[in-house]
Amino acid sequence: MAKNKKRVLKIVVSIVLLTMMHVVRIDSFWATFIGYGIIYLIIGSDVLKKAGHNLLRKDIFDENFLMSLATIGAFAIGQYAEGVAVMLFYQIGELFQSYAVNQSRKSISKMMDIRPDYANLYVEDKVEKVDPDEVEIGDYIEIKPGERVPLDGLVISGQALVDTSALTGESVPQKISQGQEILSGCINTNGVLKVEVKQEFEDSTVNKILDLVENASSKKAQTENFITKFARYYTPTVVACAFLLAVIPPVVIANAEFKEWIYRALTFLVISCPCALVISVPLSFFGGIGGASKLGILIKGSNYLEALAQTEVVVFDKTGTLTEGTFEVQKIHAVRDTEEKVLKYAAYVESFSTHPIALSLQKAFGEVVKKDEVKNLEEHPGQGLTAEVFGKNVFVGNQRLMQHQGVAGVLEPDVSGTIVHVAIDREYVGYLLIADAIKKDAQEALTKLKELHIEKTIMLTGDNNRIGQAVGKKLGLDQIYTELMPADKVACLEEILKRASSTGKVAFVGDGINDAPVLARADIGIAMGGLGSDAAIEAADVVIMTDEPSKIPVSIKLAKKTMGIVKQNILFALGIKVLFLVLGAVGMMTIGGAVFADVGVTVLAILNAMRCLYVKKLIN
Repeated sequence: MAKNKKRVLKIVVSIVLLTMMHVVRIDSFWATFIGYGIIYLIIGSDVLKKAGHNLLRKDIFDENFLMSLATIGAFAIGQYAEGVAVMLFYQIGELFQSYAVNQSRKSISKMMDIRPDYANLYVEDKVEKVDPDEVEIGDYIEIKPGERVPLDGLVISGQALVDTSALTGESVPQKISQGQEILSGCINTNGVLKVEVKQEFEDSTVNKILDLVENASSKKAQTENFITKFARYYTPTVVACAFLLAVIPPVVIANAEFKEWIYRALTFLVISCPCALVISVPLSFFGGIGGASKLGILIKGSNYLEALAQTEVVVFDKTGTLTEGTFEVQKIHAVRDTEEKVLKYAAYVESFSTHPIALSLQKAFGEVVKKDEVKNLEEHPGQGLTAEVFGKNVFVGNQRLMQHQGVAGVLEPDVSGTIVHVAIDREYVGYLLIADAIKKDAQEALTKLKELHIEKTIMLTGDNNRIGQAVGKKLGLDQIYTELMPADKVACLEEILKRASSTGKVAFVGDGINDAPVLARADIGIAMGGLGSDAAIEAADVVIMTDEPSKIPVSIKLAKKTMGIVKQNILFALGIKVLFLVLGAVGMMTIGGAVFADVGVTVLAILNAMRCLYVKKLIN
């Protein structure tokens, strides 16, 4: 940030001084030379420094070297204003690109807060807080409500609802009780658990996730900056041509003067300066990135925009990505009485619970529950609740509860989601279907992706097979993988990447901490940012700030259009450059023509690049 401020200050000061040099007429050669020389050093000192540093490292032919050689060449032939202007334009282009790049991710590890700070270790009859690294296999630890599970283990005593969203991305807490395994990284929401440790911290689930993110980031293929790649071939070519142009003709042509051919060579270098590319290309990317931000799409750099344009396969997480991540009552089926009565009694019985399913019932009911009407409330673990409501015995739970209470005529529909049965005075009155709702624009997103010729759409989810398959088939996904842990998702993605074409890119869309390793491993990671976890947002290359899946095809279309403009600028700039280079070499080009070839083509390319800023016209 400080670097950009310094660059802005240099640009502003240089523009002011350059304007003053044009307004104030100076007849003295040395005054003019020194004046422009000072401005040149202000605006171009860092470029000269980089070129000199690379020269010492024998890494000569990059854009810094060519910019230095061309602008020094302009000074050598007396075109001081041209030399300063060329460097000024270059710095403005660098500022645009730097601004876009500064939207980049912060450190992933900073946001990965799933690492536990301590473990409550049983030492004889006392409980002591220790570092998780100090706990060994076979030790016993205590996990209190609100604490993060520090190590993988087996529950010896107690029961609690455990938030597993950090691992699976699924929002429904799991009930953990004696004899069940518990994984590190989860959060104990209620109850006290005594756990026998089965894995040391370095082998624990939470540590594996942290390692996955770190290793996946190191595997990320970095798109090399276009200008550097271009300059690698372009720069040595034009420098060699300029040298040959200055030396060979005076030697082989009779009466040819070195002065004339050196002048032509320097003119050749001025023309060859790739300002149109070094400015318009990053400006095109900047325009595309800026336009995307107006639509609530944060693209963290030009290389990610380029990768988006090459996307052939899109892989989705389910919960929070294609679905809302919150539970709602989808359907009420009444066998006796009315749907309103079925919902009312269910909401009353569940009114003391903070479970997401209970909260969804209360939300659907929408009225204030008179809790004093609920008496003799009893929980049946793994089955449901029974209570006396308005003087009637009410059972609310799954089919096992109904069977245990001797309720006949219970329906068990073949639907995806959680079925909550309701019986009043042992008579079955109906059921409620509670499910994670598919996002309103999810279907639109999948349809538009197909219109953009995305070859395959895939879903990876930690949810159970029945629900995952139902959601995937409803949306028309090509492949569906269910019941996956974070490591399984990475393994699946690795296989998808292997099957992908050499030119196409694989994008992954997710929102939870568990998605961070997959987001980092994919060619292009897309995070749902509005409600998504910080770790997912930091690991991603693109963030959909509005949480709308329909913005994914929009971002891909925008990237394709932007890359089209970039290619237009490259072809236009190179075509004009080649023409003028030939004219300059044969002596048919004046310095005025060289200025047009350099600055004029740059301006035209910038005007074309500015089209990227009109994002609505670009994507329609």
